Amino acid sequence: MESSSHQDSVDSTPVSYESSQHSQLSPSYPRAQTTSLSLSSTPVNDQAHNGYSSPATSVSPQPEEPFKAPSPAVTRKKLSGYVGFANLPNQVHRKSVRKGFQFTAMVVGESGLGKSTLINTLFSTTIKPQRLYSQPGSELPSTVSVESTSADIEENGVRLRLTVVDTPGFGDYVNNDESWKPIVDNIEARFDAYLEQENRVNRQKMVDNRVHACLYFLQPTGHSLKPIDIEFMRRLHQKVNLIPIIAKSDTMTDEEILVFKQRVLRDINYHQIQIFSAPIYDNEDEETLGENEAIASKIPFAVVGSTSLVQSAITGQEIRGRSYPWGVVEVDNEDHCDFVKLRQMLIRTHMEDLRERTNLVLYERYRTEKLLGMGVAQDPTVFKEINPAAKMAEERTLHEAKLSKMEAEMKMVFQQKVQEKEAKLKQSEEELYARHKEMKDALEKQRLELEEKKRRVESGRPLTPDRPSVGQQQSQKKRFGLGK
Repeated sequence: MESSSHQDSVDSTPVSYESSQHSQLSPSYPRAQTTSLSLSSTPVNDQAHNGYSSPATSVSPQPEEPFKAPSPAVTRKKLSGYVGFANLPNQVHRKSVRKGFQFTAMVVGESGLGKSTLINTLFSTTIKPQRLYSQPGSELPSTVSVESTSADIEENGVRLRLTVVDTPGFGDYVNNDESWKPIVDNIEARFDAYLEQENRVNRQKMVDNRVHACLYFLQPTGHSLKPIDIEFMRRLHQKVNLIPIIAKSDTMTDEEILVFKQRVLRDINYHQIQIFSAPIYDNEDEETLGENEAIASKIPFAVVGSTSLVQSAITGQEIRGRSYPWGVVEVDNEDHCDFVKLRQMLIRTHMEDLRERTNLVLYERYRTEKLLGMGVAQDPTVFKEINPAAKMAEERTLHEAKLSKMEAEMKMVFQQKVQEKEAKLKQSEEELYARHKEMKDALEKQRLELEEKKRRVESGRPLTPDRPSVGQQQSQKKRFGLGK
């Protein structure tokens, strides 16, 4: 997000603050590039520091050119009058301003490097209060903690929900093994919370608590990166936008800062650590390209933070800076430190790029790995360019599978029809057999009756029973009382 006003004095009114010992979490950028930068090709003698020496040479692997499908031909048409879609940017602007923005920045580094001071200097207000250090003899914490502070700030009608995640205790112990683990767990927990919100039925009120930028503070030693610095950045560069910062650069001379930057970048290149760099677009103008190159040339940023106003030795005006017996260090003077370039990249020109790369690259990578680990297959064509040959093979496989399914269904239907026909024929056969048996029994009975009649005819017996005589009939009537 680029503010509409480029004044150094920002009218920021904190509305509400929320602090917690642990982040309270609420349950898809291909454009941004993460590259390793180099300041100069001037060789620098390596010096051992804390048992670690930076390598003499570094070779960065060149990624293969991804396959690009041919784009369809576009016919340009000339409009005969005003249509209105040129007002789309204004519509997006009004909607974004009405909705507001969310940005989460994580600060990591050893105690005493000015992390809270730099955050307050960046936003010209007290976002993160100064930490109260423990008294001598008090019990010290044994692990790295993660603290989150949120504030609503507004500038020229644009509302920003800013969340600062601090990591007190990092690098402050004798044994710093796995001191990065609570930080990695916190970043992944924020990804999990956002993934849970995406899986809900109602996704209208989604809160984005994902970390969009991680400001990693380096001690101004003038030597190379320490092992804990390298290991931390190796663990997190695939999960968050890393921005290395040389803290308290006013303790070093210009030559020492230049040499230190070269060594830091060489270590980053050698260990293939991806740090955030301003994205480059095809239609950028020369002025924007020049600004991006100027910002890239300052990485890692050598900064000085201060919220105090001191009197400038040149103009006599009150400015933000630090006063020393030998002079005044001006925070907003690019000749004194890289604070202006850091603020320009982080807030004024590339805040939306940080948010977009977090959503479309870092979060999508984590989301894909998470779903694959849960057994949910992910279509690789969603986030990759389509290969026509692979796409044709995939369509052929799907077509063959569809044909096989249709063939199996047709066989099943045919078999069912055959079974139904066989059952119907069997039933008809049984009915015919029953009728045949019935007719056969009737014919057999008729045959027996005819044979019986034949025997009677042959034996001379009447076919019908003998009728009684008249006398016999009268005697029977008298017996039953029927006669006169």
